[in-house]
Amino acid sequence: MDVQKKTDGSVNIIGEVATDPVASWMIQSAQVASKFTLFTHHAKTFPDLVTALRNSMLRAGVFKNEKTAEEQVVQVLNFDIHLVKDYRGNRYIERITECVPVENKNEYTFDHRKEKTLEGKFDKFFDNATHYFMKTTDKQLYVYRNILEYVDGEYIITNKISDKNIREMRLNMTDTDAEDFDRFVAKHWGEESVYRMSDERKEKSKIAVGVAKRGRKAKTVE
Repeated sequence: MDVQKKTDGSVNIIGEVATDPVASWMIQSAQVASKFTLFTHHAKTFPDLVTALRNSMLRAGVFKNEKTAEEQVVQVLNFDIHLVKDYRGNRYIERITECVPVENKNEYTFDHRKEKTLEGKFDKFFDNATHYFMKTTDKQLYVYRNILEYVDGEYIITNKISDKNIREMRLNMTDTDAEDFDRFVAKHWGEESVYRMSDERKEKSKIAVGVAKRGRKAKTVE
């Protein structure tokens, strides 16, 4: 992994995440060593996959807190492509599931200052207390939804891919592929994604070029 970080590699492929140390390496490589990581696992459901990887991180000693370990896992699990094998021996993709981490929002308010009565102030205080205990005892770290499902012999497009993943997918597409992807999104979910690929690529492709000559300042070119 240390060698991989120093190369121009874009994708890490891990054949099978079957042990705790391999699970730890997979999480690390997905975070810092490549654009994305492909791996296989034998979890039956998406929550089972998250739980198994979380427990591996805990057993490996990388984390001591369950919530912290689970938070790191869901940050790298973008899509789960789940394959099944029927009784005839046919193997097929049963579903494609997207994982969307839940953003930690500040839901506390200072509305108690606006209340004129002691009862009103107590009500606002207990509202904040409820939010606090929900975050500390039963914090939801992610939601998952199927993007594609195999139903009665055919594939059905279901939920829309999140805008964040749509943008990141476009950054790795050619202009032609991005246009086709736009049409795909519009056809199945009835809307264009957040903004056009051409504008995104133009913004992201700016390169700062330093001119090491007589102290001249670096200039930005496209």
